[in-house]
Amino acid sequence: MAQRLPLSGFRILSAEQYGAGPYGTMFLAQLGAEVIKIEPPATDNSSGGDTARAVGPHFLRKGESLYFQAFNLNKRSLTLDLRTDEGQEIFHALVARSHAVANNMRGDLPGALGLTYDALKQVNPAIVCAHLSAYGRDNERARWPGYDYLMQAEAGFMELTGEPDGPPSRFGLSMVDFMTGTMMSIGLLAALVDAQRTGEGRDVDVDLLGTALHQTSYPAVWYLNTGDVTTRSPRSAHPSVTPSQLVKSADGWVFVMAQLPKFWTILCERIGQAGLANDPRFATPAARLANRDELTGILDSIFSAQPTSHWLGLLEGHMPVAPVYGLDMALDNPFIHSTGMVQTTDHPDLAGMRVLGNPIRLDGKRLPTQAAPLLGADTDAILGEIGYDEEAIARLRSARVV
Repeated sequence: MAQRLPLSGFRILSAEQYGAGPYGTMFLAQLGAEVIKIEPPATDNSSGGDTARAVGPHFLRKGESLYFQAFNLNKRSLTLDLRTDEGQEIFHALVARSHAVANNMRGDLPGALGLTYDALKQVNPAIVCAHLSAYGRDNERARWPGYDYLMQAEAGFMELTGEPDGPPSRFGLSMVDFMTGTMMSIGLLAALVDAQRTGEGRDVDVDLLGTALHQTSYPAVWYLNTGDVTTRSPRSAHPSVTPSQLVKSADGWVFVMAQLPKFWTILCERIGQAGLANDPRFATPAARLANRDELTGILDSIFSAQPTSHWLGLLEGHMPVAPVYGLDMALDNPFIHSTGMVQTTDHPDLAGMRVLGNPIRLDGKRLPTQAAPLLGADTDAILGEIGYDEEAIARLRSARVV
């Protein structure tokens, strides 16, 4: 029996590109919504489509980007020039039959392209309009372009990351993009629930910088109320708990987290150093924090005598602990394959393409996975669904409206 998906029957139009917006709407698509990805058609100067389709360095046989596949599973692709009158006419016909419109454009563009609730409420009073921008749509930065790395810099992430004596460092991944896309989808879904009850839609806004700041969470609350500025700690350590940090093994690194006093005792016992638990220098959380450098040296001398696998064998399941893997080892980990976090799906240019499974499960099952669409793959079908015949579609294509 086919999996019953909670968003089945909902249609979401998304004028999206690159990472943040597409990441968020991909969750909606995998949860069952029909997500129609609106992409610019080709012109004399452009091959058209989401710019992510051209992001290298890895491509499928006919030039499709593997990067694009990471953000656009389970969607449909419609090429449509929203800057034209006929493009707007088609868009409005779709809005009348849809539940939400999403975009991740620069803050001043949704208004200019008619993607706001004010512009669409006459077409569909229940339409939800979700906007993801760098800095918001209603302030002096609305016209500013912006990317994840800039947010990591301005929101304080980089100054919190890395070794204390090193330069500021960014995350290895664009986590602000991914968090903002997820928040956009949460806001969209909440507004959609309300619109279903009341028949009235609204605008939903989320921005990269606001999301990044919100993720500073408890260090932000500490500073706002006490003036305490959290700084970097050696070995990526927790700011106030020790040991909760990297420890050097014979062949790599182990992250141990004695977040609770009981885990400190378990750690000492499991590695054969029960005496450390009662050593006055380390007997209390405050003492361990005050003597962190000394404790790090002792743990390094112990852990460096054996490989990571040895320590994992002693500690896994007894206290929070993890190996430090490279991306290759993380993705080859048998555990994540046994849980279904790597899946295969067929793409026209690559049968059995491997992708990441969605972390959400429904009734114990992973969400379905379908390869991201080729550019404009669904244009004719979608236009046909709203009443355009073959001759009209051919004319629109010739005029490069689609």
